[in-house]
Amino acid sequence: MARVGIVMGSDSDLPVMKEAAEVLEEFAVDFEITVISAHRTPVAAEEYARTAEERGLEVIIAGAGKAAHLAGVLAAYTPLPLIGVPIKTSTLGGADSLYSMVQMPGGVPVATVALNGAKNAGLLAIQILGTADKKLRDKFKEYKNRMAEKVTETAAALEKLGYQKYLEERG
Repeated sequence: MARVGIVMGSDSDLPVMKEAAEVLEEFAVDFEITVISAHRTPVAAEEYARTAEERGLEVIIAGAGKAAHLAGVLAAYTPLPLIGVPIKTSTLGGADSLYSMVQMPGGVPVATVALNGAKNAGLLAIQILGTADKKLRDKFKEYKNRMAEKVTETAAALEKLGYQKYLEERG
């Protein structure tokens, strides 16, 4: 049964939103993924949000560009944590997407990641689920340890080779 819902306003958002799906797959967390438009299919958005909890979802990740009201609309209809992913677009460089998510009124929170930050949205979903799931929390700790090890290895290689040779070999 899906624990996380990934919703996007358009299939054009999929190249960004797939990164959230890939994180959830890496952590073996079941998810569902769909397209719902806050403006073109508002009844479907309401239905999705209202039934999310009874369907077993625990977190929803919503990505949208331009007016980007999807995350806020979903948050209005569900008690579940909502993570917004503002999609960078050619219109205003994605600032409109970002503002639509971070400027939510009091009482309707949407945790918002960076423009095109679907990977971090997936990781935040893992952290949220990990508050009640020790195995998942431990997997997240291992993930962070692997990141730290990679940085340490990179630093050692850079120090050993010097920046020019490092860039030649890695570039």
